[in-house]
Amino acid sequence: MKTEARLFTGVAVFFALSAAGYGWWAAEPAGTAALAVTGLMAALVACFLRVQHRRRGPRAQDRSDAEVVDTAGPLDFFSPHSPWPVVVALGAVLLALGVVFGLWLALTGFGVLGCGILGLVFQHAGRDDPNSAPTGPDVVVRAAGQRSSPRSGPGSPS
Repeated sequence: MKTEARLFTGVAVFFALSAAGYGWWAAEPAGTAALAVTGLMAALVACFLRVQHRRRGPRAQDRSDAEVVDTAGPLDFFSPHSPWPVVVALGAVLLALGVVFGLWLALTGFGVLGCGILGLVFQHAGRDDPNSAPTGPDVVVRAAGQRSSPRSGPGSPS
């Protein structure tokens, strides 16, 4: 992720310099604000990528001596099915309609959007904890209250 972090750092610097130059010569606040926000968004992505590189170390793509086979294996955990993206979309629609029809609908949309974002962010919060019980639609509840997940179900290696 080091290469991507450098790329986004360059984009952030470019837009910061563009915003400064545009603000100086054009003296038009909307364009200056748009360029500045674009630079800040690129800086946010660059910061995230640098933190991930520091946490996880270099990937095979970051090494010049790496082979294609070095990238084999699972990339990360991706949720198989989640209702939260639909809730986020519904909240965004209600919030946008609230701009047109009134504050009450915008506040309702903001609440639904907030619940959807929190659900999306925290739906797998404890999945790396070995003491947490697996939950979700893939979990099979056996007799006597024992739980099993697809990874630790009957017939899977221990």
